[in-house]
Amino acid sequence: MPPLPAVTFDIQPQLATPIYRQVVEQVQRLVAGGQLGAGDELPSVRAVAERHAINPMTVSKAYSLLEAEGLLERRRGVGMVVAAGVQPARKGQDRIALLEPALLALARHAHQLGITSDQALKALAKALQSTEQDNP
Repeated sequence: MPPLPAVTFDIQPQLATPIYRQVVEQVQRLVAGGQLGAGDELPSVRAVAERHAINPMTVSKAYSLLEAEGLLERRRGVGMVVAAGVQPARKGQDRIALLEPALLALARHAHQLGITSDQALKALAKALQSTEQDNP
């Protein structure tokens, strides 16, 4: 089996967000953040499905939606790659807009748990530091 491209997805089946949406949103964020650029390969449908023990049709659906959006293109013999001409989000506001749904969910969860803003911000800062250490 050929080595996987550097992209790996964080699939969490327990979330309410469908798996195909998780893949779509992760690719959108990776492109917006400049971590994926034009011509970069994505792992094959089969490789993602096997790695995460999910149905290949789920991955195929995500890739097809991203292709229809113009973010990905199929290349014969290579598979899915980031489409030519795709640029990272130029402004921080564009990237923040992609983060906003998760921030709103975090705020709702914190409120439901009776967590103060200060406590939530400290927990978020700690999580960000942990992520930065895991992915330098």
